[in-house]
Amino acid sequence: MADLPQKYKAIIYDAPGKVSTKVVELDMPEPGPGEILVNISHSGVCHSDLGVMTNRWAGLPFPTQPGQVGGHEGVGKVVKLGPGADASTVKLGDRVGIKWIASTCDSCPACLAGHDGVCFNQKVSGYYTPGTFQQYVLAPARYVTPIPDTLPSDMAAPLLCGGLTVVAALKKSKAQAGDWVVLLGAGGGLGHLASQIASKAYGMRVIGIDAGSKRDLAIECGAEIFIDHTQGKAEEEVMKATGGLGAQAVLVLTAANAAYGSGMGMLKFGGTLVVVGVPEGELKPIATAYPQILVAKAQSIVGVAVGDRKEAIETLKFAERGLVKTHFRTCKMEELTSIFEQMDRGELQGRVVLDLNA
Repeated sequence: MADLPQKYKAIIYDAPGKVSTKVVELDMPEPGPGEILVNISHSGVCHSDLGVMTNRWAGLPFPTQPGQVGGHEGVGKVVKLGPGADASTVKLGDRVGIKWIASTCDSCPACLAGHDGVCFNQKVSGYYTPGTFQQYVLAPARYVTPIPDTLPSDMAAPLLCGGLTVVAALKKSKAQAGDWVVLLGAGGGLGHLASQIASKAYGMRVIGIDAGSKRDLAIECGAEIFIDHTQGKAEEEVMKATGGLGAQAVLVLTAANAAYGSGMGMLKFGGTLVVVGVPEGELKPIATAYPQILVAKAQSIVGVAVGDRKEAIETLKFAERGLVKTHFRTCKMEELTSIFEQMDRGELQGRVVLDLNA
């Protein structure tokens, strides 16, 4: 590997609580025991980054601090191994991915049960741990995700959170091939990936719900039926499409409380509402989760934060096989504030990927 620079570029949240970022120079870090140094080439931009930057997530234990490097969908090459980093796990020059969960303890009850995605002692990329909106980042050698050789880095980056999360959500929905699945937020960053994975990888029948401007993307990605929620008849249209029964699963992939309020009314008997999108601001319960109906129809509600390391590899293999393709546009580091402003207004379709070398 070539000599590493002493300084490199990173994007920080310079005024947490506001939509504001700043490109700065940081000192090159040295990998510690078990760590690797990764030269990040691309990082996806996720709605979760917006929630962390603006301190709108009421469920977070502490406010984000000024100077936090955000981002959690990074892909790059290993350029340095720290002491004790297992060369059988990663080698110099390997392409690896860094996810929402930067590291886990491997010893808490969740980790021991194979649920490392909800590790009790997890460190989160971009929240009190330096994230992937930077050209170099440290990561534990044992927890990075290998990137398939044939999968471009910019295409892979959004799959490390958006793709991984919807794979986990579809599994927890318990829907099977041939079942109807409703995706609330079908044209967004998670939704357009969920449409492809549900229809092409799992053989499910997809009903996509979003604003009318996102119809074409949702249909292109595999939605058999599209419903414009702004017309106010989404629940009625779902029932019509499913012969009056409702869907086996409803995935809420948007951060809107109103979407949760409509989701329960789209479920069939024995169906599952999957909670994925995290609403911002004041904590509110799901408005229509009535115990009487849950009991009468044997329905379930399940939450999904993010998938585990095994599901991350599975997600990338779907992409390697051509079953899922990220729809994205590439932007420069200096454009991130503008990207977040567009995200905040609900104007983005698909994903945005930062080229950290541009």
